[in-house]
Amino acid sequence: MRGFTGVAMYHPKNTHNWGSLCRTAYILGVDYLATIGPRYTPQVSDTLKTYRHIPVFRFANFEAFWDSLPYGCRLAGVEMTKEAVELRDYRHHERACYLLGAEDYGLPPDVVERCHDVIRLAGARSLNVSVAGSIVLYHRLALAGKAVTG
Repeated sequence: MRGFTGVAMYHPKNTHNWGSLCRTAYILGVDYLATIGPRYTPQVSDTLKTYRHIPVFRFANFEAFWDSLPYGCRLAGVEMTKEAVELRDYRHHERACYLLGAEDYGLPPDVVERCHDVIRLAGARSLNVSVAGSIVLYHRLALAGKAVTG
């Protein structure tokens, strides 16, 4: 698939979830990772030590993250909102960063408003953040070559 893929997590609460997501992201070919809020520290659950293989960026706040998005990158928030597109209907972009929220409160409304796209996973309740991120990344990989270009 052309383009690139990033994964970011907004104010991660459980570091083991972040570590698991890093491991999955690396396995599925993500180009970079980012945390917004708390500093990134290597996690035991990241058995592949992803930080040694792909860049992991740390941002103090959402504004710093937003200002550092790569040129032409679409920010896709993963959040349970009425307006969100169901993942099964979502067309991934060539250059995308997927933003996942904190385990206890998700993405704040002002952050959701800044996202170019918002994706919702099926189900009445939210999934574990590392599971949700893994599903979105696998969906992107499964549809490789069918991305929206531009």
